[in-house]
Amino acid sequence: MELLAPVGSQEALKAAIAGGADAVYLGGKDFGARKFASNFDDRQLAGAIKLTHDHGMKTYVTVNTLIKETELAEAFSFVEMLDRLEADAVIVQDRGLMSLIKDRLSIPVHASTQMGIHSLDGAQWAKEQGLERIILARELDLEQVQALTESSSIGVEVFIHGALCYCFSGQCLFSSFLGGRSGNRGACAQPCRKRYSMPRREGYLLSTADTFGVEAVPDLMRAGVCSLKIEGRMRSPMYVYLTSKIYSQVIQRARSGERPLLTEREKELLEVVFNRGFAGGYLLDKEVMQTAFPESRGRPIGPASVKDGKVRMAKGMLEAGDGISLYLGDEKVGGFDLRPSDLVGSDIIASPPFGMRDGEYHVYKTKDREFPGFDELINRYKFKEAPAERLTVELPSKRLRRKEVSSELSFYVSSMAVLRSVLPYADRIYYDGNKQAEEAAVLCHEEGKEFVLMLPRLSWNDRPVDVGSVMVNTVDQFYRHRHLRCYGSYHMNVFNSLTVPHMHQWTLSPELNQEEIFQLLARSDQRAEVMVFGRVELMLSRDPTLDEGTLTDERGVRYPVHRDQEGFVHILHSTDLLLLDKVAELNAMGVDSLGIDVRRRHPDLAVFVAKSFREMDLGVMEEMRRKCGRSSLGHYRKGVF
Repeated sequence: MELLAPVGSQEALKAAIAGGADAVYLGGKDFGARKFASNFDDRQLAGAIKLTHDHGMKTYVTVNTLIKETELAEAFSFVEMLDRLEADAVIVQDRGLMSLIKDRLSIPVHASTQMGIHSLDGAQWAKEQGLERIILARELDLEQVQALTESSSIGVEVFIHGALCYCFSGQCLFSSFLGGRSGNRGACAQPCRKRYSMPRREGYLLSTADTFGVEAVPDLMRAGVCSLKIEGRMRSPMYVYLTSKIYSQVIQRARSGERPLLTEREKELLEVVFNRGFAGGYLLDKEVMQTAFPESRGRPIGPASVKDGKVRMAKGMLEAGDGISLYLGDEKVGGFDLRPSDLVGSDIIASPPFGMRDGEYHVYKTKDREFPGFDELINRYKFKEAPAERLTVELPSKRLRRKEVSSELSFYVSSMAVLRSVLPYADRIYYDGNKQAEEAAVLCHEEGKEFVLMLPRLSWNDRPVDVGSVMVNTVDQFYRHRHLRCYGSYHMNVFNSLTVPHMHQWTLSPELNQEEIFQLLARSDQRAEVMVFGRVELMLSRDPTLDEGTLTDERGVRYPVHRDQEGFVHILHSTDLLLLDKVAELNAMGVDSLGIDVRRRHPDLAVFVAKSFREMDLGVMEEMRRKCGRSSLGHYRKGVF
């Protein structure tokens, strides 16, 4: 079993080597999901690959963002260089880039967790694409991981430690629609770590505890998981060293059947170096939330009192050279290192190097006395750049002349009342839900309208369906239902014309702007839909604790929340996407279908929207905005970073 360490800088790379990791994953300056890490330029990447290989380790390079049409050649050139530099694999999210790499290069490809593979169907699809490994969605529990790994022949990688996203990876649009910083492009602004309120509670309601998966290691090993992954390319070299060192020892103990897997001292070091509170992740726990605070505070020590500028507290396990931070409520007041003179018998009596009001404080340990020695071990390794050169790559420019069309109107509905209200104006109905689905299909057939059953947004065990057309949300669902006429929802993250799998129709990503839609359509004859109305889904989560209703942020913006029949929670945008005045442009680009989402909306609003789009009545724009409350063009003009 491989231990895979995160590397966001040259110092972190040396820390992973010193810590005994078997492999590292790191990113270049572009196309990586951690845009704000230091990362590596081309010569530094070459040096990193050589250094790891010299120490018997592997290097996997992240190319795990969605790739726009105009970026494909540059992204491919980057991967081609990595192939020549003998990187051991690339980690890829974009399925268009994936297909291009598999067609032209020999470098192994691992499916990023951003690709969302979560079932045996997804694993089999990935295997057929020629991928060597899948990095599973972090929402799977231990039994699900075991069953999938034992039943598939592809390599399986699992996150074992570190930060856990609230939303399924690759499915979060919250940061994107909040301010244009797309998580799918490596620029997440972490809205999940902000304060929110609901009618019965408030706090950091979307903030998860860090995954601490030590106890799962023996079972994952027995199941045949090939790699355990530590999250943390934005973390310090000390974090990388300690997680690598300690989890390497955990794996050795699991392999030999030793107990305990982890000493108290090792757990203390992991807590000190970084944690937002530990939980077993979905691997081991059903609830993974830690909503009291969103940042790492280190290891909780206990209370302290301050009087006349002196901190007084029980010494406990603290020693000279340890660092502590003090909090007054939610506010960090400051921190300092303990000196030998601060230790008085079984107490600590210290004068901090900053002023403090008298009162009661909470204390956390944020530095350990052994850290300087660990730094010396890390700094024994020397990093050197190496030659690297990108070649100019030209991809076939198959520019098509898509004809101007009168785009079909396709309505997303979830009730018979709304279905009846929009049916006279619809060319197609996407029906969301099992209730009355058969009745809905009969009604559409009687009215000569196409009926498409929307599959669950995500499900662990997709069941066979007795219909001719389905809308799929994941590659897992596509593979299970590939014998049917498949429509891909916008959750499939179609960003470029090379995206696979091909199906009857794609819905393009709502993160694309007008020019990017045009560039994609000019190079593809695939039927395509663009969303033109409705509340975009911002997050999909396994969290069982969030109530249905309305989530309100610190600015007073309100986000609808609902839970589906599979138990997953959905957070929707506060603002309706409204592109009625852009329909003529979309027709001219040859967009085959316009997606109009009126699920969970009143039939009166639904019929008003349907009639307005059918008649192309721009005179009702202001009235529609008033009826919706809030509306925008989404990313249609500006796109995402």
